[in-house]
Amino acid sequence: MAKGNHSEVTEFILLGLTTRPDLQVILFVIFLIIYSVSVVGNLGLILLIQVSSHLHTPMYFFLSHLAFADFSVTSTVTPNVLINFVQETNVISFHACAIQVYCFISFVNIEMFLLAVMAYDRYVAIGKPLLYTVVMSYRLCVQLVAVPYIYCFSVALFHTILTFRFSYCASNVINHFYCDDIPLLALSCSDTHVKEILIFAFAGFDMISSLLIVIISYVFIIAAILQIRSTEGRLKAFSTCGSHVVAVTIFYGTLIFMYLQPRSSHSLDTDKMTSVFYIIVIPMLNPLIYSLRNKEVKYAFRKVLGNNWVVFHLRHLRK
Repeated sequence: MAKGNHSEVTEFILLGLTTRPDLQVILFVIFLIIYSVSVVGNLGLILLIQVSSHLHTPMYFFLSHLAFADFSVTSTVTPNVLINFVQETNVISFHACAIQVYCFISFVNIEMFLLAVMAYDRYVAIGKPLLYTVVMSYRLCVQLVAVPYIYCFSVALFHTILTFRFSYCASNVINHFYCDDIPLLALSCSDTHVKEILIFAFAGFDMISSLLIVIISYVFIIAAILQIRSTEGRLKAFSTCGSHVVAVTIFYGTLIFMYLQPRSSHSLDTDKMTSVFYIIVIPMLNPLIYSLRNKEVKYAFRKVLGNNWVVFHLRHLRK
């Protein structure tokens, strides 16, 4: 892995999703709507969990961090994509590209492990309901969130340093709409073989280990649900996992398709479409999934709206 001299390249040009002006206008409007919904949905969910006392439970503690990870992932890339739709040349500086790679790797991996943590939380809630508050103590919840943050920030720093120590002495045109390891390695004139192996190894370990936690947790969850005698009890137990199952399926399915395939099978155009899904679409879907499918969140939302309406009405009468 050769050390690089970066003097030849001080900025990168992003080809973006399309060069057709008519499509750029349409995509700008679509992406702006999706990003707006993502920001409002995720920040609104975090705020709702903070102000609603009955949502101060481990499940919603983890959900608030998942919403933060979703917000961070989409905000790392989408604003730049929107700007690039209205500019002729999509330019990003060398250091801005490095920051984008670091933030993207960090928060995508954090989201991955948070989904695994949430699966374990659901197992404890359904499999050991009487011990739930004891097992899922505040200290353990903080640790289950802190470890993924520390690990993912460290791994992202490691990958970012390696990627941006390579030489980029030929083309500076990235065939993508954001800075990512795989299209960047395609531009490097250094030997990137070791880095490619590391990407595959880390991505494989992170996805397989976290997905394994999810699968094992749900095996125990299903076993616990089958022991419930009443049909109503079973349906209630299944409903508490419904939102999480949908989020896990969408997220892991997309990432596995993106990263766990040989380099020879990679199509950057296909990767672009896949990336749009898990960077821009999934962060919008998650808060909707957890809001529309969750009675407690809907109740908290109506309660907050009702309280605010009462306060507003009382102030209006006083005037």
